[in-house]
Amino acid sequence: MKELVDYIVKGLVDSPDDVNVYEENAYGSTILEISVGGDDMGRVIGRRGQVINSIRTIVKAASTNSQERYTVELLES
Repeated sequence: MKELVDYIVKGLVDSPDDVNVYEENAYGSTILEISVGGDDMGRVIGRRGQVINSIRTIVKAASTNSQERYTVELLES
C-alpha cells in the first residue's frame, strides 16, 4: 500500500524527489504518513481537501480484501 501512495503522490507534485511515505503500525491499523516539499503541499491537499480525500478513498478501496486498516495522513513540513 505504501508503494501505491508513493506512486500517486509523486505523480501529483513538481519535485517527486522530496516525497516520502512512512509506514507506522499503531493500535491495530497501519498509518501512512506523507511528507512533501513545502511548495507541493497545496497540490496534495487540493481544493477543500479533495485530492487528499481521493487518495484516502483509493487506499480504502485497495485494502478491502486485506484484513489491515489503513489511515493516510499528510505531515506538515
